[in-house]
Parts: sequence; structure tokens; C-alpha cells
Amino acid sequence: MDEKELYQKLGHVKVSAYRTKTLKSIGHDIKMPSEIAKDIGIKTSQVSASLSDLKKEELVVCVNEEVRKGRLYKCTDKGIELQKYI
Repeated sequence: MDEKELYQKLGHVKVSAYRTKTLKSIGHDIKMPSEIAKDIGIKTSQVSASLSDLKKEELVVCVNEEVRKGRLYKCTDKGIELQKYI
């Protein structure tokens, strides 16, 4: 990720406390939205919205997209790199 892209994505994450907390909560793990919500103390719907935003920015990925319940998310390499700055 080049410097310009890094700053754009960093700004996108930092402007939202929910996105920041969601990305930090996942870290190097694989987590379900309910686990993240419990970990950071917000509603699962807020986590889902944050995950959707983070996914569009290619910072997280759903590893089992085909299931409706029990979806699992992990950080991409870009997401892991960005965690150093938040």
C-alpha cells in the first residue's frame, strides 16, 4: 500500500470510532460480528455496518461469505498494516 492510499484508508477508519474499534478488535484473529460487539461494547448492527465499510476499503474480508449465520471476518494485509497507526 502506498503512502497516499495508507493515509486515505487511515482517515476513513479514524473518522469513525466504531470502525476503529472494530478493526482493533479483530486484530490478527478471525471473529464473528457478535464477538466483536461483545468485545467493544456496541450493538451487532453497528459492528455489521462497520464491517461493511471496512470490507469496501479492503481492510477486512469475510472468510465464509456463503453462510447466513456465523460469518467470520479477518483483517487483510492492508488492515493489519493500518492497525499500526490506530
